[in-house]
Amino acid sequence: MSLLLNPKKYDQEWPDQKTKDIMLKTIEFFEKKGLKSIKEDDRAGRWYDDFVRFLKENEVFATLLTPSGYGDADSRFDLSRVCQYNELLGFYGNMYQYAYQVSILGVGPVWMGDNEAAKHKLAGLLKDGGLFAFGLSEKEHGADLYANEMKLYPQPDGTWKADGSKYYIGNGNVAPLVSVHGRFADTDEHVFFAVDSRHHNYKLVKNIETPGVRSGYVAEFELCDYPIAKEDILSTGQLAWDSSLSSVNIGKFQLGFDSVGICTHAFYEAITHASNRILYGKPVTNFPHIKTFFVESYARLHAMKLYALRSLDYFRAASNEDRRYLLFNPIQKMKVTREGIKVIDMLLDAITAKGFERETYFESAVREIGMIPRLEGTVHVNINLVVKFLQNYFFNPVDYPVVPKRDEPGNDTYVFQQYTGGLAKVRFPDYLLAYEGVDLPNVNVFKDQIELFKDLMSKASPTPEQAKRVDYMLAMGEMFTLIVYSQLVMENCKIYKINDDLIDQIFNGIVRDFSQFALSQLNNFINSPDQNEYLKKIVLTEPVIDPAREKRLWEEQVAVLDGAYAMNP
Repeated sequence: MSLLLNPKKYDQEWPDQKTKDIMLKTIEFFEKKGLKSIKEDDRAGRWYDDFVRFLKENEVFATLLTPSGYGDADSRFDLSRVCQYNELLGFYGNMYQYAYQVSILGVGPVWMGDNEAAKHKLAGLLKDGGLFAFGLSEKEHGADLYANEMKLYPQPDGTWKADGSKYYIGNGNVAPLVSVHGRFADTDEHVFFAVDSRHHNYKLVKNIETPGVRSGYVAEFELCDYPIAKEDILSTGQLAWDSSLSSVNIGKFQLGFDSVGICTHAFYEAITHASNRILYGKPVTNFPHIKTFFVESYARLHAMKLYALRSLDYFRAASNEDRRYLLFNPIQKMKVTREGIKVIDMLLDAITAKGFERETYFESAVREIGMIPRLEGTVHVNINLVVKFLQNYFFNPVDYPVVPKRDEPGNDTYVFQQYTGGLAKVRFPDYLLAYEGVDLPNVNVFKDQIELFKDLMSKASPTPEQAKRVDYMLAMGEMFTLIVYSQLVMENCKIYKINDDLIDQIFNGIVRDFSQFALSQLNNFINSPDQNEYLKKIVLTEPVIDPAREKRLWEEQVAVLDGAYAMNP
């Protein structure tokens, strides 16, 4: 079965009419607007007033981003529909998803805080159709909270004055509530507080121009003696610190679904163009290398979505007793999004010059797909985090109940109750459980590679000197990341009953990638003789190449997508 979103044949069942209406009305809005109009807005950098009006008229954010108890009966913070709405918006344009994603970040510290009045105020602002912003990063320090220079200065009457600037803040031009992270000037304690971009002490410095999200607004702003009362304080101390990282956990998790949406639309456009372009008297797709590009990108795109949906299951199932999402979420943020770059690159090799023509959706995808995993150093930060789980993942398994597919309606309250720290206590079941009952050539080859890597970690693990080198551990982390990624992909192949040909093709690519990461480790670093031996064995592990399998995939699953979707002009 194909998991690819097709808005023209949208048939996903939702348990409530409001959710279904939001999805269908969003599709209708963009299809009526048309690709030409979207591209004109993009080229002109025109603010999307029509989209903002649509969101307000249909109470989209009020429904999707208001937890139960603070809004209407059909309002809940349900990660299943929150995430899939990100995919839908990404499908039509990254700038639309951006407005939504940064609003998710912006509301996070309010719902996580202990200021009930602020929560009810936010619910009203959501009902009014507002966009929201997350004031964390700074021009000189990025998202380094230890170096944060935004300060609250105490006043004699018990209030504060806020002074400082923030940089790279989406929706910072219109947000009626910006959640700002800073510190108290007198105690250095962390604090989250709310400001209004319409206030005269809020100075909008500029829109930071980037190749993508041109219709959005990426703000630099300054607070100049901005008055802050007690009712504007969202959280302080440890809660404020936790709210920063936990909001990022939720908001940046959406980047994976954004990449899936972008790649899906680009795939439809590319396969239809290539199938109908005649070169040397025959369709471009008759050439063997072009078929390979499409089969490979199709397999990788499915793996992206399989991982994204499965990591979502674990996020929804999270509790203080099961925090496996802390490993799976950073992989969602940096691995799924980087796979999106590979997919777009392969499709671009298939359609070549067409991918740069301004009227295509593809041209936008080329410009924007590479931005997604690189926001605020996402890749480096998240690989560093992932490596912290390696010991428990391989060597300290515990039993856990199987997490089922989690697409039922529900208010996911735990995402607002996350806490930081305690990573060494996060445990995992045996990773090989995912592969039980699966006997496919490339899956079996990859299992052999996993065991070689595990032996490397147990018998020739990085020395203290190697472990201190960030670049060394980042390279080693690529292999560990791919093992975890593949586990969740395999789990979801079973849940969604993915065809054996597609599974084996996915793992053919995984085997090749794993060998390439091992080769990089050999070529770029000084390793011990034992380490080199294990790495060489991984490098020399060959995937199973099956032309008949690839031919079936092309004919039965890929070629049939010619003309399956084209956006209304």
